[in-house]
Amino acid sequence: MHLAYPAVLAALLFCTGLYGVLARRNAILVLMSVELMLNAVNLNLVAFDVWLSKAAEETLHSGQALTLFTIAIAAAEIGIGLAIVLAVYRNRGTSDIDKLRDTAEGHEPDHGDHADDSDAPAAEKAEATA
Repeated sequence: MHLAYPAVLAALLFCTGLYGVLARRNAILVLMSVELMLNAVNLNLVAFDVWLSKAAEETLHSGQALTLFTIAIAAAEIGIGLAIVLAVYRNRGTSDIDKLRDTAEGHEPDHGDHADDSDAPAAEKAEATA
């Protein structure tokens, strides 16, 4: 089999994962897209390992060894990532990345800008004590 077939498939998988990371708002779907990108990298590592082992006389299979490390890192990443997403969902009630970013930056999308209203109770208390 030619090297072009798995390379094109890996490029399509990586582009699909990249689109998922950039376009999705749900944190779990973003993690799934990252996994898709890592699988594209694994496919490239194995394909180039097989291609280079045919060209070279020694067969170290370093691409397959790197693939095993990548799979182990991906498993740890998805475990920790899901734990973080579930903890954030329990605390905030949503896993929408845009809403989480807005609340982290201090923006209140439901109330708008009421900077003068937040100072009003403090001013009333100061007038009452004076």
